[in-house]
Amino acid sequence: MVIFFSNRTKILYFYITQLLTLKPIKTMKKLGLLLVAVVFGATVYAQSGPKIEFKTETIDYGTVKKGEDNGIRIFEFTNTGDAPLVISDVKTSCGCTVPSKPKEPIMPGKTGEIEVKYNMSPGNFTKTITVVSNATNAKDGNTLLRIKGNVLAADGTAAPAKTSALEKKKALPQS
Repeated sequence: MVIFFSNRTKILYFYITQLLTLKPIKTMKKLGLLLVAVVFGATVYAQSGPKIEFKTETIDYGTVKKGEDNGIRIFEFTNTGDAPLVISDVKTSCGCTVPSKPKEPIMPGKTGEIEVKYNMSPGNFTKTITVVSNATNAKDGNTLLRIKGNVLAADGTAAPAKTSALEKKKALPQS
């Protein structure tokens, strides 16, 4: 049996096949547009929330004498975001540095302080303080602060130079 198609049927068949081939493209365009909208929305959302901005992220004690300086310094910061800033923890790189953090959330536009007390051991020092918060501009919520300086002994003399384990080994008598 042979079926003959009229011109109209052929044209209709042509347009139907064209529409069927275009449908996946339109679907992909819609998905692409949706993806762009989601990424744009996430970017806008990521820019809101609490933001922490410190006046300085490094405090240099300079050269100080043990006993004449209490070792306390203050890091001042401002919440430049649009939501309350919560400082959940402040960690130090060693036990010789003791930090204190605000107990209450810092409201948008308000300032806060993180107090750091170094034990003033004679010698050069560089210590790191990690501030853990809900700030959206801090990588993983962590902001690194530093203190550095040189502490002289109470009599004003410099601390003896520290020798490394390799130097100590060289100084031992050989048998």
